[in-house]
Amino acid sequence: MIKETAIKLFEQIQVRTVWNDDEEKWYFSIVDIVAILTESVDANAYWRKLKQRLKEEGNETVTNCHALKMKAADGKMRLTDVADNEQLLRLIQSIPSKKAEPFKQWLARVGSERIDEIEDPEKGNNNAKCQAIGAKNSKEIGK
Repeated sequence: MIKETAIKLFEQIQVRTVWNDDEEKWYFSIVDIVAILTESVDANAYWRKLKQRLKEEGNETVTNCHALKMKAADGKMRLTDVADNEQLLRLIQSIPSKKAEPFKQWLARVGSERIDEIEDPEKGNNNAKCQAIGAKNSKEIGK
């Protein structure tokens, strides 16, 4: 399984991601998403409580989430709960947030960009340049 890690930007906020070649899926750090949607001071605590509540309700999305090692704020690789697009969309429905719809659109764009990169690897190089300088989208850089 080849994994490609990347930082994606949503409204200039970093979201840690991992690409799984075998499954052809992006996995997103759930805590990063929770932080964006809730603007919580302690996104880890918010996620723990939400995860507990969803498990008690019998929500299978939480049960199916797993952890991958991702670089934490302190620079160390730590196990982080992750979700794919489908799981994230289900989790987003459980979080009351004004940012939910823009986030869903961003998630669709990230998926579309990956498909474009597979079809034309040069586009992937341009997207990497955009992320490196913090551009909001690849149209801001001349191709």
